[in-house]
Amino acid sequence: MRVDQLASGLWRWTAPHPDWNQGDDWDQEVGCVYYEGPDATLLIDPLVPSGADRDRFFEALDRDVERRGLPLAILLTCEWHGRSAQELAERYGASGEARRGLHAHELSAVEERIWWIAEHRALVPGDVLLGDHNGGLRVCPDSWLGEHATHESIREELRPLLDLPVERVLVSHGEPVLSDARAALERALG
Repeated sequence: MRVDQLASGLWRWTAPHPDWNQGDDWDQEVGCVYYEGPDATLLIDPLVPSGADRDRFFEALDRDVERRGLPLAILLTCEWHGRSAQELAERYGASGEARRGLHAHELSAVEERIWWIAEHRALVPGDVLLGDHNGGLRVCPDSWLGEHATHESIREELRPLLDLPVERVLVSHGEPVLSDARAALERALG
């Protein structure tokens, strides 16, 4: 597990995906987001790590939930990212309601939403945008799109995000883009 504080109240952690196999076209470690919103502590696509990291994770989250005294909310970018959502919802009585400070950009062709955290000028995509291993972004492989989407249709649905003052893109797969993210997004949508 790797944990990075990106700004005050904004963290990203990684954990090994439980269904990953050698040879998959994505990295074993996937990214998750912790955001201290104005009316809730929010986890986006949370994945609880295993082993000793599991204990550390829960100690830190227990401490933060108690410190803030606000409800916990769990938000997903896509249904299949619900990996640890049920366990966390049961432990903390968490809801799945969107909260103040977040806006969802729906991508109907791939049943995904990208969360916009305005306070931190951060986009949180699920699978449609990936880190490109060169500090930038790329649109997911064709094999991830399903039968109702094409790269062009996805790019069209993503273009409105260029109207936002994007500084960070916190991808699930690959390295996040933490500076000049709008330009990286523009290049990916080329």
